[in-house]
Amino acid sequence: MPGTRYTIGFSFFILGMIILTSCEKFKGSQEVPAYLKIDSIYITTDYSTQGSASQNITDAWVYVDGQLIGAFEMPCKFPVLQSGIHKVAVMAGIKVNGISSTRAAYNFYTPINLNVKFGIDSVTSLKTIHTTYSTSANFLWREDFEGTSISLDTTTRSTVPVKTTAEGSPLTIEGIHSAIILTDSTNDFAEVQSHVNFPIPLSEVYLELNYNINTILTVGVILTGYSSYLQMPVVNLNVTNGKVKKIYIDLTPALNATTGIDHFRVYFGGFLDTGLTQGVMVIDNVKIVTSK
Repeated sequence: MPGTRYTIGFSFFILGMIILTSCEKFKGSQEVPAYLKIDSIYITTDYSTQGSASQNITDAWVYVDGQLIGAFEMPCKFPVLQSGIHKVAVMAGIKVNGISSTRAAYNFYTPINLNVKFGIDSVTSLKTIHTTYSTSANFLWREDFEGTSISLDTTTRSTVPVKTTAEGSPLTIEGIHSAIILTDSTNDFAEVQSHVNFPIPLSEVYLELNYNINTILTVGVILTGYSSYLQMPVVNLNVTNGKVKKIYIDLTPALNATTGIDHFRVYFGGFLDTGLTQGVMVIDNVKIVTSK
């Protein structure tokens, strides 16, 4: 089952499926469906090797006997033209780059395989189900900011340093510490980059992170080759209004955008937004995930 991405055009298919769920029966000569209900999907991790179990799984991509039934925003209830016991696979779906109109089944999470008994004109509820990271997931970088040193460096252009939150700080996202960058009207530009220069994989590459910011934060890549250097923004993260958010950023297009490049770093940067006296940018649980 390949992880498929859909854009806003494909969402009309999903809308159609949602409309169908409001019908008790199909019209005409079509069969009476069974219904499958999924409340939510969570992930379980081995913290020592995979890091935090923070997630933002929004959709369920559902296959019955190997055939795609549809992608559904949870919680969801949808019709299935089956009865009896069938093999169901559910893939955890995300908003790519945080954009609602561009979603995908996240290939680095393991499909949830179940034997489900369908009853005609009745609802089978899976409630909350759990996934794990795939055994093929390869973590190029994991940073939770809990160690004595962190793998983020302030660039020479930055007017402020990156620090970690104090123990007990209400700004800490998870654990004891998070990374925090503070700007003000005098020192109004922040920029940090990953300490390590990573080789560009042949497979897709995602950046995962949690963040809580009151000023726009740009996330991008710094691409290098034998005689090449290119800094490329990928996503601008919007203000979170005091809420912690989780995002999955697809770095693959940027990493393959130019020739003569073989390594990359990730950077975070931004100016103090107009009207603010202090910019607060907190990040945590940073991961770069690719395939082994």
